[in-house]
Amino acid sequence: MQRTKVFTVLAFSSVAVLGLSACGSGGGNDAGQQSATVLKVAFNQNATHPQAVAITELSEKLKEATDGAYELELFPDEQLGSQAETLELVQSGAVDMAIVAGPLLEAFNPDFSVLNLPYIYDSPEHQMSVLNDPEITGDLYDSLTESEQISVIGAYHGGVRNVYTTDGPVETPADLAGQKIRVISSDTNVSMVGLMGGVGTPMPQGDVYTAIQSGVLNGAENNELIFADLGHSEIAAFYSYTKHLMIPDYLVANPAVLEAFSEDQRADLESLFTESVDSELASFDAKVTEAKKKAEDSGATFHEADVDAFREAVAPLLEEKISNDVTTAIFDKIEAAR
Repeated sequence: MQRTKVFTVLAFSSVAVLGLSACGSGGGNDAGQQSATVLKVAFNQNATHPQAVAITELSEKLKEATDGAYELELFPDEQLGSQAETLELVQSGAVDMAIVAGPLLEAFNPDFSVLNLPYIYDSPEHQMSVLNDPEITGDLYDSLTESEQISVIGAYHGGVRNVYTTDGPVETPADLAGQKIRVISSDTNVSMVGLMGGVGTPMPQGDVYTAIQSGVLNGAENNELIFADLGHSEIAAFYSYTKHLMIPDYLVANPAVLEAFSEDQRADLESLFTESVDSELASFDAKVTEAKKKAEDSGATFHEADVDAFREAVAPLLEEKISNDVTTAIFDKIEAAR
């Protein structure tokens, strides 16, 4: 079944790429007029998510700045596949860009784990100032360009992640004992939930609802938007504020896509992306308020947790992952940016 899904995505994307080539050729237009190159952007959440809105606004501004040469077309709701699948499609060039969760990049360079550790950011503003500062993350991002065919354009805020479960609130690590909690696929996340008291269980986002509903999972960890918008509040109604994690969501592209930009167009893209980060961050709080109301209307309840107890529980993970010159240097810069 999975192979069929991937084949379908690849087939669809190949058609899209062929259409893109025709669109960008400019052969049928008046002399001197450049036809738009439409870059496909894969996204696993819905079209009202703050990141989706940011990409839509980025597309409009990019089209204007490049005199119609470039625009972005968003494919939300996993239309082009799961995040892991679309990351592979970006590598192959079948999809131009994708928004993917930070832990997925650990599979290509384990040093990315230093950016995905629990309790290392004081605030979303602190997180964004670190992740979009080339002096801190530039070399790490560049490490994927040639070896993995992944260019990291920058990072969006992905919310503050908390635990939600089916059988009551989670106030201390003891409350998670034996509970299977969905995490994004990465060794760091699996270890984190283990230290928090539970059993970290990697799984694609699209499979989580059914897994919780059937009892395969006891819950998950994510932000309020996912909790409400994907209906998880209906089947795992106890949302507990462990506040354990802020992982980035990266906008990535195939390097060949960015190499086709002129120097001025690339500068426009980077400048406008920075603006979109600020816009996305500003809108996130309002979306969280809406999501909490939506979840409460479906029967969910929100609970405080002993954050200090969870912070102490996961401390060994930081010692394990900050283990070489690269991760130590980045972590020190994260601390200095507080």
